Amino acid sequence: MGIAQQAADRAERESIRKRWLLSAPALLIIFFAAIGPLAVVVLYSFMVKGDYGDVKYWQFSLDGWFNVLFERDMFDDTLGPAWANINIFWRSLKLSFITTVAALFFGFPTAYFIATRRPEKRDLWLFLITIPFWTNILIRTFAMQEVIRNEGIVNSALMGLGLIDKPIQIMFTDWAILFGMVYVYLPLMVLPLYASMEKLDFRLVEAGYDLYANRFQVLRRVIIPLVKPGIVAGCILVFIPSLGAYVIPRVLGGGKNMMLGNLIDLQFGQGRNWPLGSALSITLMIIVTLALLVYVRNTSKGGGHGHV
Repeated sequence: MGIAQQAADRAERESIRKRWLLSAPALLIIFFAAIGPLAVVVLYSFMVKGDYGDVKYWQFSLDGWFNVLFERDMFDDTLGPAWANINIFWRSLKLSFITTVAALFFGFPTAYFIATRRPEKRDLWLFLITIPFWTNILIRTFAMQEVIRNEGIVNSALMGLGLIDKPIQIMFTDWAILFGMVYVYLPLMVLPLYASMEKLDFRLVEAGYDLYANRFQVLRRVIIPLVKPGIVAGCILVFIPSLGAYVIPRVLGGGKNMMLGNLIDLQFGQGRNWPLGSALSITLMIIVTLALLVYVRNTSKGGGHGHV
């Protein structure tokens, strides 16, 4: 028995060793392509900024993290909040949240419409939803610019109908960024919602009507609880890229309505403050991680069943 157990243990160790060897290439790629650069950014956030960019190696400082929310007056060295950074944080969170809500508002009925079509028709509708992914985000953003600029489609149509006398200033405002992000990220909401609704047993919906529930009650107590994982997944898929958006605020915001992605780029570029840029990058990653934890917490509970 002892010899058999030793042979089994030896075979198990050999199997583990082979699995590690087979996984080694992928683990090395993950380390050098993801964990390694991330470790460098974390390290830079605790260093002293260089005079012309870069950092002063092995001179550690907490100034990068301190300057995320605070700053010192250049004249009297008094300490105060970094209102510029705080406003950008607030704008990023606000616009990302509103974008997520708007995408859910438009994406939910779209996904429900597709899920209730005949199976042979669904592929066509999904094909139409995924067409924007074939185009680079920069091109899609410039397309939105042509729609909302002063001489664009929206203002020309409103003036042609006599509803306004002069163009409405939409470009270079938070509204322009919001419209652009909803347009770009809407498919990311529709697809997970459709994936959940496709599995929905519509006999439960019919049962709700048989129990004298109105449409709103069926929606609130049957459909939404059953497709909750899709709602949470769609919200995460929209919120995270919206929070770190760079191209859309840069083009539609005109550079003055910055979001976190633009602020980080500014610190690594013109600002030449790599420790602050690194600290802002890690802060953004922490916010994204918290959003993912919310998603995991909701999905780990399992899908509940609605009640009428």
